Amino acid sequence: MTDGNNARVTYSDEPGGSGSGRMARVLGGGLAVALLAAAGAAGGWLLAGEDAPPSGPNADAGVGTTAPATPSGTPSPTARTTAPPAPRTSAPAPSGGLTVPPVVGTDFADARDELRDHRLGWRLVFGTGSGRDVRSTDPPVGSPVRRGTTVALYVAGPAPEVSVPDLLDDDCSDAADDLVEEGLYPRYRTGRAGIVTAQDPAPDSTAYWNDPVTLTCGKEPAEPSGEPAPTP
Repeated sequence: MTDGNNARVTYSDEPGGSGSGRMARVLGGGLAVALLAAAGAAGGWLLAGEDAPPSGPNADAGVGTTAPATPSGTPSPTARTTAPPAPRTSAPAPSGGLTVPPVVGTDFADARDELRDHRLGWRLVFGTGSGRDVRSTDPPVGSPVRRGTTVALYVAGPAPEVSVPDLLDDDCSDAADDLVEEGLYPRYRTGRAGIVTAQDPAPDSTAYWNDPVTLTCGKEPAEPSGEPAPTP
């Protein structure tokens, strides 16, 4: 049986050995310790489940990354929602529940009469098309209004012709009502009291709806007696 020292290095403590043999043994022991330390480090990395991979140029090759999971105790963010706006409600109708009547599509003269029956004012706005029907109103049909509110009636066609009535010698207030009935409007030259002594345009003249007629109202001029006034 042969021993492992094939080179047959002699040590200083052996018979016939020298001091260099001791030095070789010390170096051999140090190399063994270094190898054991490296093996231990590698074994520790394997036992750690690759939690700390080795560093180096190729350390990340072929290794995928995974996003960290959200801790189970942390609540997931909730989506922010916006409540829908509250529906807009219409303004309450004035006392009595009066609204603009459904006059769209009717003859403008009939629409005017219906507004008057509801004690509402009116304003006729004639267009450039054709026909006498009401296309729209302002305020719109169904809008809550108060008595006396003026409603604009938008007519499809132009203002039609109308004959000026004879108002001479009529009471001024009665003459004004007759003009409005015919679609005309009075103007007053000398006030609204008394009888009509003059009008412009003249009776039986041709005018158009919404045209004004100027009235001169007052007392009838005294008839001359035919006798000369006494000389003072």
